[in-house]
This record gives sequence, structure tokens and C-alpha cells, in this order.
Amino acid sequence: MCTLNSEIPRWFAVVTKYKCEKSVLRALDQKGVKVCVPQQEVLRQHGTRKRKLLLPLISCYVFVKITAREYVKVLETENVAKFVSFNKELISIPEKEIELLKKIAGGYSHPIISTPLNYQKGDEVEIVSGRLTGLKGSLISIQGKRKFVVELKNMGFSLHLQVEPKNLRKAIY
Repeated sequence: MCTLNSEIPRWFAVVTKYKCEKSVLRALDQKGVKVCVPQQEVLRQHGTRKRKLLLPLISCYVFVKITAREYVKVLETENVAKFVSFNKELISIPEKEIELLKKIAGGYSHPIISTPLNYQKGDEVEIVSGRLTGLKGSLISIQGKRKFVVELKNMGFSLHLQVEPKNLRKAIY
């Protein structure tokens, strides 16, 4: 677990107020802070009208790449609630996990589907084809025949992904 460094910028998760991710993104960008909000395109229907919306992949989260001197600048930003921490220590997120979130958000307009018939809870799994190639994590649960839950350990939350059976295998370390 890496914490804030005075010279080397690292990625950290920041909790925002509800539905304020985009305003926090703009405010931090104006302050010169490197910020990332992975977003996905979602089709919503209101009556007979359909509308495409660009929504954050993870509600109430933005990710910032900062050094120690930018910490207060981020906290003072309007609609920022707090940094994600464990035992009062900030948890840095590896660059490859931020890239993975961008990859996940980068163009999946429909769910990925899987049949984890040969998998058990606790197995380390990996997606082996498609945009999500290289995703590794722990299989937390199997929900029905075509859905599994993968946990990304350093972010403090689980992502629920559906993957086609041909795109899944047990991870090899």
C-alpha cells in the first residue's frame, strides 16, 4: 500500500457527493489536477423517448493522480467528500488498474456474458479476449449461469462483469 509522496504522483480514489462526478472532474481539471472519471454510455427510456447518457462507471468516485502538495487542493474542491482510505491511510491505486477501468468503460454498450460452470468461488480468473483482455481478479460469487463477480482488491469495491464463456479462463500466475 503506497501513500502520498511529495515527488511521485500516484492515483487515489476520491468520493464525491451524489451525481457530482462531472462537476468535480471539471473543477479539478481547472485546478491543474490530473483526474479520471471512467464513463459508460447508457441508453435510458423516458416514456416513448430513448436517450443516450454518458454516466460514470462507478457512482460517486473520481480518480486523481497527485503528489502530497495537491492533497489539500483536491479536498477543498466543491462537492468532494473525502479520499478513500483504510485505517486513516490513503490507498494508492496502481496505474494498471486505472487503465483497466478506462478499458472497461471504453465502449461496452452491452453486457459481457459468461458461463462459469467450471469455476468456484475464490478462483483467480482472467479474461482472455476482447477489450477486457488481461483483467484478473478473484471470483467472489457465481450468480446464475452467465454472471460472475470479480473483485479488484486495491480500489475498495467490486466490479460486476458478465463475460462470454469463450473469453474466460482460470488465471495463471
